[in-house]
Amino acid sequence: MTEKEIIKDLALEQAVGHHHALGTSIVLQIFGTKKDDIIQKSFELIDHYEDLLTVNRDVSEVMNVNHAAGKHAVQVSSGTYSLIKLAVEESRKNYGFNALIGPVVKLWHIGFKGAHVPTDDQIKEKMKLIDPMNVELNDQDQTVFLTKKNMELDLGGIAKGWIADRIRDLWLAYGVSAGIINLGGNILLVGDSPKRTNGKWTIGVQDPKETRGDNITTVMVPKCSAVTSGTYERYLVVDGKKYHHLIDPRTGYPVETSLAGVTTFTKDSVEAELECKRLFFAGHPIAGWHDNPDRIGAVFVYNDEHVEYDNFDDSRW
Repeated sequence: MTEKEIIKDLALEQAVGHHHALGTSIVLQIFGTKKDDIIQKSFELIDHYEDLLTVNRDVSEVMNVNHAAGKHAVQVSSGTYSLIKLAVEESRKNYGFNALIGPVVKLWHIGFKGAHVPTDDQIKEKMKLIDPMNVELNDQDQTVFLTKKNMELDLGGIAKGWIADRIRDLWLAYGVSAGIINLGGNILLVGDSPKRTNGKWTIGVQDPKETRGDNITTVMVPKCSAVTSGTYERYLVVDGKKYHHLIDPRTGYPVETSLAGVTTFTKDSVEAELECKRLFFAGHPIAGWHDNPDRIGAVFVYNDEHVEYDNFDDSRW
């Protein structure tokens, strides 16, 4: 059997599972087997982490921290603590990502019933609650303390990437050689593609003016994660002005940008989540950004639909 025939057989033999969690539709795909036991274990792992990290229910480890805001520190499990610590440390770098932004986002409520443009005074009042320096972390006891009442920690901007990385860890422990983790558009490619002799995967980048699944461009990448931040799916229009849902923690208003969206390709999915915010809030490619070997590249799509590639000259289709 030739190498191409082996690749074809692997591509045909696959296990696929569908699940709904983390507020989205999840698709897991493993090549080289038709057994779905690893996929089922993956769904159990996703549900476990959602139970710990969600802020969409009254009870979770993160909600325990929020309920104790301004009162006392709360001890959490090691996984939750490591993710919270990462989120807080990245929030303090002030490049756009902020895990404490919740009170301001809820004030606008863009994408949900009751969305409106708040007053400057209302925004200024909520901005007092989003300073990541007002979070006390204790590594020894693994406790988290939000020092001001009504502060809120929300890991929604980073949790899917972190959970995708944990699923990949599980798959590698079970010897999975190739697969796709799709957490509602947050993609993590595991191993080399069984469909190509060079091992690369083909990834489409969403056209912001078309329905989901219609691509404006396509790139070829090695195993990595792909995450997109964009203005085109959740927004509010008032008096002819469009307000998208990506709030700038430095101003309290939707970030002003000519970008419709940016997709980052990095080794780890949690990094793709963070770097996606960094590049989106920058509004353009950052000199030297892809010098980090864990960063494969990025694709910028602008409101006028022109596309800019960072580090994809040799991979673009």
